[in-house]
Amino acid sequence: MIQPNDILEFWYADENRTFWFKSTPEMDAAIKTRFESTWQQAREGALDHWMRDGEGCLALAIVLDQFPLNMFRGKAKSFSTEQQAVAIAHHTIAKGLDQQLPAERRAFLYMPLMHSENLADQDEAVRRFGLAGLDSNLRFAEHHRELIRRFGRFPHRNAILGRASTNEELAYLASDEAFTG
Repeated sequence: MIQPNDILEFWYADENRTFWFKSTPEMDAAIKTRFESTWQQAREGALDHWMRDGEGCLALAIVLDQFPLNMFRGKAKSFSTEQQAVAIAHHTIAKGLDQQLPAERRAFLYMPLMHSENLADQDEAVRRFGLAGLDSNLRFAEHHRELIRRFGRFPHRNAILGRASTNEELAYLASDEAFTG
């Protein structure tokens, strides 16, 4: 059975860092092959016992927030465990377990808050990235928060999630400033 350290060793391996925000179909397939059953267990709550320490919480957040974006790229299922990951981020912060992690590793713990379409989560993401001194993440968090303030959701998700876009969202998506995921 896969343990939190297995997730962290894989995700933070030097050769895998280049795929964090620029994945390939091969990397997406590798994550799906290796971790889909772990994601399924996490989705069903079978790995909630990992939430006893910062590393376990981080591993679970990666499994529920990052891995589905790779495994189910372009499908609604890629967002299906996002709110579970948000709950883990809130739990970890409330218990102070995020402080057990080096600042640079906290980025992926706070990332579910930045992915949330809830403005309070967005505000918390901006706050957490700022407190941790994660300036490059902070810039992205501020950008994500502005999209939620402006639209109440991420317009680039509308097609994947079967949501109708407003005229304002369509104009934004057709513009040079559009964020596409």
